[in-house]
Amino acid sequence: MARLPEIASFRQRYELLDTQVLSPDFFNDQRQAAKVSREHQKLGVLLEKYERYLTLQKNLAENEVLLQGEDTELKALAEEDNQQIASELQQLEREILLEMLPRDENDSRNTIIEIRAGTGGDEASLFAADLFRMYTMYAERIGWRTEILGSSPSECGGFKEVSLLISGDEVFKRLKFESGVHRVQRIPTTEANGRIHTSAATVAVLPEAEEVDIQIAPEDLEISVCRASGPGGQGVNTTDSAVQVLHKPTGMMVTCADERSQIKNKAKALKVLRSRLLQQKEESERKKYAENRKNQVGSGDRSERIRTYNFPQNRLTDHRIGLTLYSLPQIMDGDLDDLLNALIEASDQKQIEQLLAPAS
Repeated sequence: MARLPEIASFRQRYELLDTQVLSPDFFNDQRQAAKVSREHQKLGVLLEKYERYLTLQKNLAENEVLLQGEDTELKALAEEDNQQIASELQQLEREILLEMLPRDENDSRNTIIEIRAGTGGDEASLFAADLFRMYTMYAERIGWRTEILGSSPSECGGFKEVSLLISGDEVFKRLKFESGVHRVQRIPTTEANGRIHTSAATVAVLPEAEEVDIQIAPEDLEISVCRASGPGGQGVNTTDSAVQVLHKPTGMMVTCADERSQIKNKAKALKVLRSRLLQQKEESERKKYAENRKNQVGSGDRSERIRTYNFPQNRLTDHRIGLTLYSLPQIMDGDLDDLLNALIEASDQKQIEQLLAPAS
């Protein structure tokens, strides 16, 4: 069994938070109180598991004394007990290490997924629509809520781009490793000779930002209104409801035309803009710790090719962790748990290895 990191700093932090939680004015700032309460609870679980770990180690040492004795019956009981203790210690060790890992503050946030057709023309836009359907069906399986924030349909029935807000419990924790280039290999419906084509779509996963996270000055925005475009005959075409928001300091532009109301489209566009600005801010911070990024499963960079969907071979391959699954139809129908669990476990393992690595 590996030697666990020193527990003293975690205990000190717990005692500090314990004092804050008991303060009379603790709930004056509801947002901060919730953040502190989560960390306090997490550290409490860690310390409880660590005490159990110490107790089991003590029991193991006591059994070693019995194994040195002459009583055959006691030695047999001690050996049997040691097997159970060793198994529980191994499980507890991993649980403790997981509790010691730094928490991603965004894990509990709702999430915006932006999907854009890449190389491949119509086939890429159809694949973007397939990815949109895949994430929507997964959200339905989990019991999450979904809302389309904006979309640009293609003439063939796919999406040039589409953005989706997913709300629920720990959405970002489950989906944050989906950012990057998704490549598809299949025979397009328009292919007369049965040739396999390769196309791609990019996915960006953004933690939903609130107004308190990102303050946007009104003078930094240029908001324009125009007539929504889309397939003919839709009511959305009859009013000047589409809203385009330009963030002048960064040049970021967000367009939303899915609602008939200018007010609703503006609110959705600002929601996307805040989340993009939050991601940019956090990305800037992460670059200061470039070495740590090498230990992550993925950088979150949408230019990184992360996965291949090979339809003729019924195969999905995630290139970051070398995972291959032969259940592509089920995956495209939203059965993502095996894939997402593997990505989370691989990320946890890399962080544990970093935690146990000797300080240089």
